[in-house]
Amino acid sequence: MLIEISEQTIDIWARLAAYEKDHPELAARHGASVVFAGRMRDFNEDESVSQMQLEHYPGMSEKFLQDIVKRAMDEWSLLDALVLHRVGKINPADTIVVVAVWSAHRAHAYAANQFIMEALKSEAPFWKKETLDDGQTRWVEKNTPGTV
Repeated sequence: MLIEISEQTIDIWARLAAYEKDHPELAARHGASVVFAGRMRDFNEDESVSQMQLEHYPGMSEKFLQDIVKRAMDEWSLLDALVLHRVGKINPADTIVVVAVWSAHRAHAYAANQFIMEALKSEAPFWKKETLDDGQTRWVEKNTPGTV
């Protein structure tokens, strides 16, 4: 399991390739991998957003993410999981979060990936401050619902 929170840009496919290379046992054992990549939109609540500052509580945020992934690993037959999360200054189209899971079977991989992402959005201690196109700023009070 890898949980990483950083201000660095996330190169999704390079990071996943490197992780799988460092964990060759995954190649032989997994029948499914599911990857979710979340990006910043240039709008929220019907207003244009030019930038976002994403903040977290170091140590606490990582612990929350580890607990979420552990719950997923206890519930579904996962071989491994990776969560990469950006903090700091983020622009539209930047990748904010990557959740990847590996499992022998696709049903477990799909369900676990969605669970991790939804729990992350509703439980993990991250705070978003948006800058609107007119220069005004606001704190995001609630996350966009992930299910329909």
